[in-house]
Amino acid sequence: MSDTVVVGLDVGGTSTRATALSLAGERLGTGRGGGGNPTSHGADRAAAELLTALRGALAGVDPTRVRAGTIGLAGAARLLADPAGRAAFDRAWAEAGLRCPYAVHGDALVAYASGTAAPDGTVLIAGTGAIAAQVRDLRLDRVADGHGWLLGDAGSGFWLGREAVRRLLAILDSAAAPGPLGRRLLTELLGTAEVAERSRNTVDALIQAVTRRPPVELARLAPLVVAAAVEGEPEAVALIERAAAHLVDSAGRIRPDGAATPIVLGGGLLTGDTPLAAAVRTEAHRHWPDAPVRLAGDGAAGAAWLAARELPEVTDPVALHALLVPATD
Repeated sequence: MSDTVVVGLDVGGTSTRATALSLAGERLGTGRGGGGNPTSHGADRAAAELLTALRGALAGVDPTRVRAGTIGLAGAARLLADPAGRAAFDRAWAEAGLRCPYAVHGDALVAYASGTAAPDGTVLIAGTGAIAAQVRDLRLDRVADGHGWLLGDAGSGFWLGREAVRRLLAILDSAAAPGPLGRRLLTELLGTAEVAERSRNTVDALIQAVTRRPPVELARLAPLVVAAAVEGEPEAVALIERAAAHLVDSAGRIRPDGAATPIVLGGGLLTGDTPLAAAVRTEAHRHWPDAPVRLAGDGAAGAAWLAARELPEVTDPVALHALLVPATD
């Protein structure tokens, strides 16, 4: 069994990561490519990045040893429904020398698998966007939010940036002086924390600075909110508390009160040592006091474990998870 190799890929909008693991838990290789989401980059470019990552992971591995693989990416259903996109991924898989089958799963399931081996539970992700998903028998079941910046993603990095700017605009409308968070935002967006003698001029400049860029770029302001919250700035702390409430509310739409199955936190805002992560943990414990809260870890390793557990020689998937997926808590 130890000669068997599995491959996992975690495909994102900005990077593609691949790992090759033996069933004995040995990390045989890793590879990285650029953004490989076919929805945002097109199937051919996505497949090319997939191939780059695979070649890196398999550089020292005989590809005939690979018995199974899993690709995790956002919009997995769209890829599976697109014959041309699936054909492009099939070609990349074959060009890497792989002859085994591979599965495609949503990135939320891969994040969940990177945090726990439990077959049932919930994954809550907050990065640029936000989504919650219920997992049953290691399959995505019900999903909440993930509606995109225009209609949802409450509590996400985009939401934090937008709400911070909205609050700043309200302060300027009332001719009050911005606090520390407001001054950080002004400096980031306008290059200066100074407010014009006629505050409406600063309001107009802020609106122009935001609207001339793609809306999703408001997410880049989230670290300013987090930094201000770390320093105890009241407006930032209040935003963090509201974001945590929104995220846990999203999870609550699909998860019964009192459920004791694991909750896996994913995305940069929830896996790092951030005030939002702490606030979400507190809120989650209030709703589900008996549920263990885990952190998502290496998505490529989680994907590899999902592939491995389907092999007939794997009789103890939980023990295998401990070998293949690094602990994050």
